Amino acid sequence: MVNGDAALPEEGELKQEGNCEADGGEDSNEQEVIVIQDTGFTVKIQAPGTEPFDLQVSPQEMVQEIHQVLMDREDTCHRTCFSLQLDGNVLDNFAELKSIEGLQEGSLLKVVEEPYTVREARIHVRHIRDLLKSLDPSDAYNGVDCNSLSFLSIFTDGDLGDSGKRKKKGTELEQIDCTPPEHILPGSKERPLVPLQPQNKDWKPMQCLKVLTMSGWNPPPGNRKMHGDLMYLYIVTVEERHVSVTASTRGFYLNQSTTYTFNPKPANPSFLSHSLVELLSQISPAFKKNFTSLQKKRVQRHPFERIATPFQVYSWTAPQVDHAMDCVRAEDAYTSRLGYEEHIPGQTRDWNEELQTTRELPRKNLPERLLRERAIFKVHSDFAAAATRGAMAVIDGNVMAINPGEETRMQMFIWNNIFFSLGFDVRDHYRELGGDAAAHAAPTNDLNGVRAYGAVDVEGLYTLGTVVVDYRGYRVTAQSIIPGILEREQEQSVIYGSIDFGKTVVSHGKYLELLDKTSRPLKVQRHKVLNEKEESVELCSSVECKGIIGNDGRHYILDLLRTFPPDLNFLPVDGEELSAESQRQGYPRQHRHRLACLRQELIEAFVEHRYLLFMKMAALQLMQQKANKDSNKTDMPAISETSEAQADVSVDATQTAAAEGATDNNGPTENSNPTTSQISTESEENSSKPTTNGPVDPAGTRNNECKSPLEGKELEESIPGLAQAKELAETLVSEDGSGIDPKSREVVLNACKAVGSISNTSFDIRFNPDIFSPGVRFPEDAVEDVQKQKQLLKDAAAFLVTCQVPSLVKDCLDHSTLPMDGATLTEALHQRGINVRYLGTVLEFVDKTPAKAQLEHFYRIGIIELITRCAKHIFRTYLQGVELSALSAAVSHFLNCFLSSFPDAVAHLPPDELVSRRKNRKRRNRVPGSGDNTAWASLTPSELWKNIAAEAQSYYHFKIHCESVDQVVEKYGLQKITLLREISVKTGIQILLKEYNFDSRHKPAFTEEDILNIFPVVKHVNPKASDAFHFFQSGQAKVQQGFLKEGCELINEALNLFNNVYGAMHVEICACLRLLARLNYIMGDHPEALSNQQKAVLMSERVLGIEHPNTIQEYMHLALYCFANGQLSTALKLLYRARYLMLMVCGEDHPEMALIDSNIGLVLHGVMEYDLSLRFLENALTINTKYHGARSLKVALSHHLVARVYESKAEFRSALQHEKEGYTIYKNQMGEAHEKTKESSEYLKYLTQQAVALQRTMNEIYKNGSNASIMPLKFTAPSMASILEQLNIINGIIFIPLSQKDLENLKAEVQRRQQLQELGKSEEPAEDGPLELEDKIPVD
Repeated sequence: MVNGDAALPEEGELKQEGNCEADGGEDSNEQEVIVIQDTGFTVKIQAPGTEPFDLQVSPQEMVQEIHQVLMDREDTCHRTCFSLQLDGNVLDNFAELKSIEGLQEGSLLKVVEEPYTVREARIHVRHIRDLLKSLDPSDAYNGVDCNSLSFLSIFTDGDLGDSGKRKKKGTELEQIDCTPPEHILPGSKERPLVPLQPQNKDWKPMQCLKVLTMSGWNPPPGNRKMHGDLMYLYIVTVEERHVSVTASTRGFYLNQSTTYTFNPKPANPSFLSHSLVELLSQISPAFKKNFTSLQKKRVQRHPFERIATPFQVYSWTAPQVDHAMDCVRAEDAYTSRLGYEEHIPGQTRDWNEELQTTRELPRKNLPERLLRERAIFKVHSDFAAAATRGAMAVIDGNVMAINPGEETRMQMFIWNNIFFSLGFDVRDHYRELGGDAAAHAAPTNDLNGVRAYGAVDVEGLYTLGTVVVDYRGYRVTAQSIIPGILEREQEQSVIYGSIDFGKTVVSHGKYLELLDKTSRPLKVQRHKVLNEKEESVELCSSVECKGIIGNDGRHYILDLLRTFPPDLNFLPVDGEELSAESQRQGYPRQHRHRLACLRQELIEAFVEHRYLLFMKMAALQLMQQKANKDSNKTDMPAISETSEAQADVSVDATQTAAAEGATDNNGPTENSNPTTSQISTESEENSSKPTTNGPVDPAGTRNNECKSPLEGKELEESIPGLAQAKELAETLVSEDGSGIDPKSREVVLNACKAVGSISNTSFDIRFNPDIFSPGVRFPEDAVEDVQKQKQLLKDAAAFLVTCQVPSLVKDCLDHSTLPMDGATLTEALHQRGINVRYLGTVLEFVDKTPAKAQLEHFYRIGIIELITRCAKHIFRTYLQGVELSALSAAVSHFLNCFLSSFPDAVAHLPPDELVSRRKNRKRRNRVPGSGDNTAWASLTPSELWKNIAAEAQSYYHFKIHCESVDQVVEKYGLQKITLLREISVKTGIQILLKEYNFDSRHKPAFTEEDILNIFPVVKHVNPKASDAFHFFQSGQAKVQQGFLKEGCELINEALNLFNNVYGAMHVEICACLRLLARLNYIMGDHPEALSNQQKAVLMSERVLGIEHPNTIQEYMHLALYCFANGQLSTALKLLYRARYLMLMVCGEDHPEMALIDSNIGLVLHGVMEYDLSLRFLENALTINTKYHGARSLKVALSHHLVARVYESKAEFRSALQHEKEGYTIYKNQMGEAHEKTKESSEYLKYLTQQAVALQRTMNEIYKNGSNASIMPLKFTAPSMASILEQLNIINGIIFIPLSQKDLENLKAEVQRRQQLQELGKSEEPAEDGPLELEDKIPVD
């Protein structure tokens, strides 16, 4: 089924991991799910002064959740201090509804006002302030309280669901103005910044009050306290009336105080009201009017625009926002926030206790697991927020150090029960490993370790809450505190591991038992090392991993920086040779530090690759034995194995030589796929020439890690017995090797040795993380084992360079991986286990690829990433020397040197600095972020670019030959706006939203007024919703098999479970909604598709950012569903938005741009804007031709789309020309008989007839002048249906009208494929799957 290779580029095969368990455990899950969804029921709610209303509730909800709903509803939102009563009994806030006696369908709950306390009064004022600020985006710009931006509603004029019905947009085509702004048209060179944040008219806030603040008369004196006064407020209304308000236990009333005289007596009238809103509505008509309309607007907004996100998202641009007076913000900043959490009155949170107790919750069945995962997730996101605030407070100098006597870089801090340390090499701890560079890398390695152990989730083994924050050039590690660790010296506490990198080592039975459970999933080998007394000590982790039993009796492990084995490509070791292939690429290379580790993804991929190899070898040997048993005829395929271990397979020497020959001349080929079996068979029978399995002696495999481009595909097809042999091999491997006959045992032994398994009876590869650690010594009897481990590490390092890098490039060539910016590029590298330090190698590999032209987008994004990362490294040290008062000047100066064409950027030193210089000298260097020098001001553009080139050479081993930003932009075709976005996002800079003139030679682009803020960049663990994820995966699998209905149900279920664990906002929920929308659309439910996709877009904007590549994709999907729902102008606006964002993020020259432009061109064709449509479609044709090659089916489709527009314009000659091009491609690629070729040839005939008819008419007119009898020509505007059909095709959505018989065949085919896939060979591209869904949940 080739619809102009319709599959979307990122489609590729969906991740298959986890399906097996999911399908197995599905039945058990199904029952459990039913438990969760007890049917909801309806209760009536009666609040004072309102009509009773119905509310749908579910039995698991707590009473508190009804409180939340009431505080959000338009008519009851101003109440906070109330109880709910059923038949006069007050309901307990924390009770579940199902546990309340007498509560049933139709019960009446009364809202009863309760007396205030100081705490309740504060909560009330805070809530009222939140309601007044509910449409104000300043919190999102300032990056506080998990607010973030969303602009979708501006392009859809409010909520999509209603507007479609209300305005009936589809019909009046004439009124749509389809012309986009100039900068969005193809070929435009300007990249404005201002449209990134379009103006939202709702944000011009309607003023309800001028001032609402705490009065200076607080707190009430004793005698007033005994009259029930809780606190005093000072308020200025819009009508300029100044009033003083008392909050008392009975409510709020006006008192007689003024600014300078205290008179707490009630005014006359006092307007006593239980709610502040009721009071203000009585004294200020403007408040009453504006508050009401503000609440109307608030509840009309989509909930996803206002719900808090789980982790803070920062915006790198913001408009100029007025700073308004805000009592709650001021109070938060100075009082409650410094060490107190407002939710828990009067005490700090014990983070460690919370993090560990949630882990201990039971997890036997689904409801328990959901509760547990939800608790874990909530505590983690709260902890990340608190740690971030604390880290900023530390660097800003607002926290006292616990060792204030030491110099700043050695200081440590405790704030809010969190321990903070700076990323410097304190006390020469890392001297051997690279000093400060190692100290900077260690926290992220440690975090990866925490993430890995957290995912394995062994009961009884605890890790610390860990967050790594980069802020103002400093790296801060925030950790929860092990109870009791501060009272004792580290030497006494550590009962497992080593505190001096292996000189002294201790072990502990309980730790070995706990860590043993993590050994298989994390591929860590148990091993022995020598301690200072020359005794051997057994460990099951690296030596740095320390075990400490806390005062709470829990077993903690910390310092997990070497959880994963070292990366030998970046760790030169004397006397060790890497494989030839690694050496050829210039490895090993010197790195900044000696902590370079392989990523967990790489370990997984390497082990999987070895497993395939192992199965093939075992299977081939088994067949050999079978063959020998069956007969001794010579025409059986002999299998040659040339490692000593396999000398028992009898093979004459000539064949062995042939085998050597066959493989050696086939060096690593362009698209080398990881395998070493080289199979040559000519016919289906077993009578072909000997099948040879390339030499697997250690040297052979290692030097050419990827010998053959064949993924063993022919092997399976050519040897009939192989499948059974494989099954036999599987059974051998699965048993423990006891009940197997000696012949088979030998087979497994041979295969195990060949692939480096640590066991001789089954496949099991694990790594010893201490190999090559300086200072670690191994006992004598482990020599052989250590040798094996060293070899394994060399193989893994070679595997990264010879297999993973080429496979990444191959995926980019066939568009199954499509990075658009630095973040998505990094993600693509990480998914394959490639560290970013390999970026230079990847770029060089692309440079040498013959198809380099088709990888231009990838190369460009790589160069931008490399340059901005080098700039970030330099910026880090640059900022450490800047004091707070000069921060904006320094940042703008750096950006000028980095991006501005102005050759002599001069920094402006803040004038006040010079005045008080002498006085301050003494107590200068006390806080981390207070450099005393002005060295930063002397940086020049040429010096900065020299440094960037030097950094690129030393860190990435990549040469950039450029002395200035303009040369780089020229040479690599970059955009300055993209460089600005990447550097800002990486370093946390926020700049003013305005147009910058980067190219002026007369004045610098940035002034200090343009730098609005500097935010932290935060790394933390993302706890996962495991059950939901399994449902999601099995849903995806079902959909792939063509069972849409079942898939849809599973994915709906996953969505429920995700919501249960994460709350409403999360990246994974976003992927879930997108897939649901796509399924709704395929199954014909367009309105539902629209509603789900709208949520997906809003969520992507809020959680990932307004211009994240994922958001751009979501905008495109939404546009398609809008078009299908007849909302054409909205569809166009969304597509224009997507195009603008895309231009900004990566420029016009990108394969994905062809898809956007085809979409825009088609919609414009539909609304009869032919000339405009052609501009976009022809641009798409150019890009497709460049990136898919002129012979690609995508290009044929592009030609066809262009031809159709020319036909509508009656320019038949151009139409014919394009359709002929398309026809030729179809004919060459698919053959004459294919339906696509036939369709195209039909269309050609039709165009020819039209052209002839037109010519006749013209001749008639020339001949007979005005009285000619003219045949009316058929100029048809294209039908919406035909446009939609083309849109579906280019977006990779394929509807298949299937008969029952076809369905049966399809299912059979799918099953056959799956069986093949289980044999580990399915290599056919996913292009011809029945249904392509491009959703992969990002897996970190």
